[in-house]
Amino acid sequence: MLKTQRGEHVWLVTQPDHGQIAGYLAAHWGNDQFRSAGNYAKVADSGRLRSETVFAIAEHDNGWWEWEATPDLSDRDSLPMGLGEVLKFQQAGMDRWRNGLRRFPRNPYANLLISHHAYWLYAARALPDPDPAFTHPLFWKGSPEKIYPGSREEPLNFIAELERLQSEWTETLCADPATIDWVAPDHLLPHARLLQLCDGMSLALCSALIPAKSGETKGLGEDEFELHDVPRSSWNDRVTLRIMPRGNRVT
Repeated sequence: MLKTQRGEHVWLVTQPDHGQIAGYLAAHWGNDQFRSAGNYAKVADSGRLRSETVFAIAEHDNGWWEWEATPDLSDRDSLPMGLGEVLKFQQAGMDRWRNGLRRFPRNPYANLLISHHAYWLYAARALPDPDPAFTHPLFWKGSPEKIYPGSREEPLNFIAELERLQSEWTETLCADPATIDWVAPDHLLPHARLLQLCDGMSLALCSALIPAKSGETKGLGEDEFELHDVPRSSWNDRVTLRIMPRGNRVT
């Protein structure tokens, strides 16, 4: 649950609803300067690849479905716990990712992208030298604490588990002539990054989790911030975007 306090009001947005907004952004991504999903490199059926990528982005937080149906309540206000409160329970967070990655067995590419999303969130905290190109927009102003609450062994084991699953989905995709090209870096890397970027933009619209460029973070679409390593025409062509609020919670 994304939970934002604004004066006497509390905004509550479920994780799956936030994911759908990310998917909406992905579906409308692209113009004469920025390639849309499925079009970062040549592929036989770009439309199918685009659809699978947008689906993955829209469903990247589907592992929260069960929790959101019967959320744990905060002792402070008796409302559903916010994301920061929930993430204190490290093992439960990993189990939500596991649930989500079992949800769609017929969509190996979507699972592969979602697993990369989970991987880089944990890598940013647990690995000594994670790839800076996959720094989540949550951390655009600085690195997070290196470990989640609890031991470092658990996230490292989870990262290894994700790598094993990724190998299985990659093998499945490579066995099909229609999807073998999808796992090439020219496709996979920009799509994994696009998931992070759409997630970040949705978080900025649905919460106060993305830090503002200056001053107090207001959230709900009212902050200026930056998106780094945004693929433009290809993975090797990445730029920084400045996100500006336009008023009335429109950016």
